[in-house]
Amino acid sequence: MKKVLLVDDEIVIRENIRNCVDWEGEGFQYCGDASDGELALPMIEELKPDIVITDIRMPFLDGLELCSIVRKRMPGIKIIILSGHDEFEYARAAMRLGITEYCLKPVSSADLVAILHQVSDLIDQERKEQERLQQLRQHESVAGRFTREKLLSDLCKGLVTTVEALQTADALSVPLTSKYYAVVKTDVRQGDEMPVPAGRAVVEEAESSFRKLLGMRVQFLEFKDSRTERCWILKHDSREELQGVLDQVYGPLKQEVERTCKCRVHMGIGGIKDRLQHMHASYAEADEDRHWRRWSSQNLQLSRLTGGTVDRPFIADRQRFIEFLKIGAPAEAASFVADWAESLRLLDWRSDLYGFYLLNDMTIEMIQTAKTSFRHLDGLDPVFQHLQQQLAEVSSWEQAVSYLTGLAELFWQWRRGASDRYAEMIRQAKDYIDRNYARDQLSLQDVADEVNVSPSHLSKVFSQETGQTFIEYLTRVRIRKAMELLQSTDDKSYAIAHQVGYQDAHYFSYLFKRMTGKTTTEFRRQGRSGITLAQAAEQGGPSCESSA
Repeated sequence: MKKVLLVDDEIVIRENIRNCVDWEGEGFQYCGDASDGELALPMIEELKPDIVITDIRMPFLDGLELCSIVRKRMPGIKIIILSGHDEFEYARAAMRLGITEYCLKPVSSADLVAILHQVSDLIDQERKEQERLQQLRQHESVAGRFTREKLLSDLCKGLVTTVEALQTADALSVPLTSKYYAVVKTDVRQGDEMPVPAGRAVVEEAESSFRKLLGMRVQFLEFKDSRTERCWILKHDSREELQGVLDQVYGPLKQEVERTCKCRVHMGIGGIKDRLQHMHASYAEADEDRHWRRWSSQNLQLSRLTGGTVDRPFIADRQRFIEFLKIGAPAEAASFVADWAESLRLLDWRSDLYGFYLLNDMTIEMIQTAKTSFRHLDGLDPVFQHLQQQLAEVSSWEQAVSYLTGLAELFWQWRRGASDRYAEMIRQAKDYIDRNYARDQLSLQDVADEVNVSPSHLSKVFSQETGQTFIEYLTRVRIRKAMELLQSTDDKSYAIAHQVGYQDAHYFSYLFKRMTGKTTTEFRRQGRSGITLAQAAEQGGPSCESSA
């Protein structure tokens, strides 16, 4: 029930309104009345009514003065003005103060009740919107840093703590908890055992088939690890039951998927773990197992023909090498590669084929990573063949280190070429955003269509090249334009919100305050001295990068 307080200097009017309305029956609580604004003010502060009905002409503190104070101290209170003065100046002054309703005396009880219900509905709408915004803000920090797939990926790669993983899973409604876990990694390939990635349609069909077959046996979570690779986190409350499922995965499940989808599915299976914090170990085991199974299958015949052996003396941290390619610097290449390949010193490069197939696999990983990261790369078959020729000549640890260093240098050469190409794409994307920021439905898909790339690729490149996400850049553009309009026009905040692409004026006000440290009113009053967005952020508001 909404609480209502009445302020009027005429006792007859107060009594009539108090007695002629069925307050509880209409869903309201009449919490008191006062004869002037001065007496009403402490009552308002104490009783905190939802709605104040007040006359304008009163002694000591009139209605407009009371409204001005209430709007500043308690902006959530709705105010209905009752006045016997049918004068334009009163109405205009009331509107400037943000009065919710303005009506003339005498007013019937039916009309007053209708107005009260209108105001009550407005209060309900604003409260629902505030609750929605509050929920949005509560999830901003989690949603901004995590998606479902990112959570699972970071968990498998050991990048989040158990507590953080559980809290984030709860926020994202991901059913993470279980007694036992195991990671299975799949890589869909085209044809027989040749290391050629399958097309997207084949990958999707194979993964869908595997998902259906797996779901008939066990609960699982999944995330995409690359274009052709997917990780499956199997969960069960029984270790024995989970092991039974894992035994089927590489047997009948794999065979059924390959038969129906006409492809090859390389799989790796990690060990069963009883704690989330050990998930990354199962992930690493699955990754190594997948590589080893593929090597064994591909090279059994060759090892027999050459008389060589294929022993696996250690587990290579492939992910660490790939991450170095993505973020490393050329000056660090020699020392990093030597350290990464230190365990390869144990190999007999003339008789043990493991080193050859490890380097071959790292070559494939590098090329696939480059294709995923740099879309301008085409026709790499000659490059791969040239690398294969170089690889065939490796017969010592020193040559292996030199080969891996050359892989890194080739990757960075492609990256430099991609940066030049991306510069034009980013310029076009920014120009499009600058021209269309006022569209409230402007999306990443719109900008991606403009520059002829996929939304996911644009999102990744935009973040890498600008240090900002798409939404962060768009928000910064909109808020900067809003600052200009606040300084150069007398338009209301809600009108400016619409002009810069926000249909929700409350959300616009929230973002403006968050980014500048000031409300729109404070900025308009102080900002015309020439304050910039960066200066405003330094004085009190967080930077755009922290906004959602």
